[in-house]
Amino acid sequence: MAHAKGPETNVAKFNISNVHVSIVTPLYNSAAFIADTICSVQAQTHRNWEMIIVDDCSSDHGAKIVRSYADNDKRIKLVSLKENCGAAVARNKAIEVASGDFIAFLDSDDLWKPKKLEKQLSFMISNNYSFSFTSYEIMDDGGTSLQKIIKADKLITYKKVLRRNPIGCLTAIYSVNTLGKIYMPLIRKRQDQGLWLKILRDGTIAYGLNDPLAIYRLRKDSISSNKLDLVKYQWQLYRDIENLGLLKSLFYLIAVTYNKLIRF
Repeated sequence: MAHAKGPETNVAKFNISNVHVSIVTPLYNSAAFIADTICSVQAQTHRNWEMIIVDDCSSDHGAKIVRSYADNDKRIKLVSLKENCGAAVARNKAIEVASGDFIAFLDSDDLWKPKKLEKQLSFMISNNYSFSFTSYEIMDDGGTSLQKIIKADKLITYKKVLRRNPIGCLTAIYSVNTLGKIYMPLIRKRQDQGLWLKILRDGTIAYGLNDPLAIYRLRKDSISSNKLDLVKYQWQLYRDIENLGLLKSLFYLIAVTYNKLIRF
């Protein structure tokens, strides 16, 4: 599929109040956090959204919490997988059933600030951008700010994402009307970076809004905190998904590992 490049898109035809956004949220053992995540979406000043939460066979009561919210807000939809398949499958299931003009991503332990959708959609529509991301803040397990902001670059290309992953998944939005539905590669980890590479591969550009509109929860038990796994799955992304040669894969692996280790 050929993707439109940067400003050569048709998102400008939308009036922002009519824009329907599908929010993709994988759920796995996040009962302690999912209510706050849902509430941050319900607090959005942009009201035209659906939140598709896909439970990946959690062993806690997270799905029950989601169901209680869904019973009172029809914009919230719970989908349950029959077996644990990982975040890529869960996110792709949500993308499959999504009906929005735009697809946004928010994990089950992260938060959005109230004007996140309003500001980011305005940014995209006014500039005819098909893919965008924003700055975001970092908090700890308990929700205490770590007083750190990951700033969004002005624009991101395919090669830049190979060197590091500067796009926070909780901030990314892409236009379905322009790009079509694009799915994550079926790898257990680094699938968000794999999706950005898939979108950008043909020259599409990701545009950054330097406004911290989301809050990332840095969990001690998160899969992203395991540095050995980072190397293993990053290598898989380069070799098996992007089909890069040995030397190129090694070069980018060193670059992305260095950036990841110093990021937080």
